[in-house]
Amino acid sequence: MAAVTVLGAGSWGTALAVHLARINHEVTLWARNGEFATKLLRAGENTFYLPGVPFPSNLRVEGSLADACAEAAALVFVCPSTGIRALGEAVRSVVRGQPTLVSAAKGVEHETRMTMSAILEDVLGDRHRERVGVLSGPSFAREVANDVPTAVTAAARDLSVAETMQHLFSSPTFRVYTTTDVVGVEIGGAVKNVIALAAGVSDGLGFGHNSRAALITRGVAEIARLATRLGGEPQTLSGLSGLGDLILTCTGDLSRNRSVGLRLGCGERLPDIAASMKEVAEGVHNTRSVRDLARSVAVEMPITEEMYKLLYENKAPRQVVIDLMTRGLKREAD
Repeated sequence: MAAVTVLGAGSWGTALAVHLARINHEVTLWARNGEFATKLLRAGENTFYLPGVPFPSNLRVEGSLADACAEAAALVFVCPSTGIRALGEAVRSVVRGQPTLVSAAKGVEHETRMTMSAILEDVLGDRHRERVGVLSGPSFAREVANDVPTAVTAAARDLSVAETMQHLFSSPTFRVYTTTDVVGVEIGGAVKNVIALAAGVSDGLGFGHNSRAALITRGVAEIARLATRLGGEPQTLSGLSGLGDLILTCTGDLSRNRSVGLRLGCGERLPDIAASMKEVAEGVHNTRSVRDLARSVAVEMPITEEMYKLLYENKAPRQVVIDLMTRGLKREAD
């Protein structure tokens, strides 16, 4: 068994830490805020983000980043996409040895249009670049924490790194597949949040299953166009980190992105929605970064474009749907 540090004590970080501890790894859960770390330690669970899930005895909570990283054989980055660069920079000065570096965050950085693993490679440099991988797929934190059977994908450019991740995370209720298609996995994980916002808007407007199915299907087309343009493999987008994650996020009641879209469709304002949420809905930030990335490589993404107009230009939700439905007619393959 390995010494694993999970960097980030939100719901997903906590769920992964609990899962890894249950399969007998020695786990450290790092919380950025020292006071919050103390609260977790005293409560024996994350009462704020994942209440009702007790910490196993082999899970310790740490508020010091240097102490959390000191002996780790694997570091799992689980933070909002907007914070991963700063976290990587902080880790660079304290990391020891040659741990496996796992990004469990999803998104595209707006300023650079880089994915999460690309940011870690950039920040951590040549010494650690070859050991960076990605964990992604349809996996609500609450269900993983409750030991519900789940399947995900471990991706790394070096297959041996992906296989290390596979053995690290796998259990009878958490099945991990491997791939070397890092681009396809990360683009699928980032763009699905944008499509989930759109699916929520459709539901909030009172449209039916036909509308949601259309958004999911055309969402797959958008994801595939962008991923393949960037060098991803088409088959990845029909797998767990593509279609699987998209279906879950567009239909599940635990989806933060779908919930935000649902409330937008019902007429609420985005600032009010954001103020009421404990955790970030990545689709809000990533709508802008994905749109800019797609434009930079001349990939047409109409759903993403319309969601950008809704979120950042105050376009009416109903008009978004009307404009998507009345676009110029095309072949389905286009």
